[in-house]
Amino acid sequence: MNLLPGLNATASALDAERMRLNVVAENIANAFTTKTPEGGPYQRKIVSFESVLSSHTGMDKSTATTSVKVSGVKADQTPGKMVYNPEHPDADENGMVLMPNVESSREMVDLIVSSRAYEANLQVARTARQLAKTALTIGNKG
Repeated sequence: MNLLPGLNATASALDAERMRLNVVAENIANAFTTKTPEGGPYQRKIVSFESVLSSHTGMDKSTATTSVKVSGVKADQTPGKMVYNPEHPDADENGMVLMPNVESSREMVDLIVSSRAYEANLQVARTARQLAKTALTIGNKG
């Protein structure tokens, strides 16, 4: 008997949000990286999630659980802005530098949303644990 039926879904959501937090942190850290090993400016990365339905007993839908997984991390193909800075080592002949397509304000919003989702899932795990502890004490009082 599984006392914590939703814990697997919550754990997978925590893993997915942790991955998104890491990618957002990487985006913020590279907001001014104009030259990468691949050449050109850093490209913002986006995390994609997908819902996974898994059933442990075949066709019985009452035991099916849903979890979240990261389906991929892809580069945002939006072009970066051109900035005039003739002293920059990556400036072209006109003094223009192609900057990364990272907007700090967007990344901060993503960071807040992801951290709040992480906190919410963590609270679900805590509540499930407390409910299981309470359920185990039923009948033992006396």
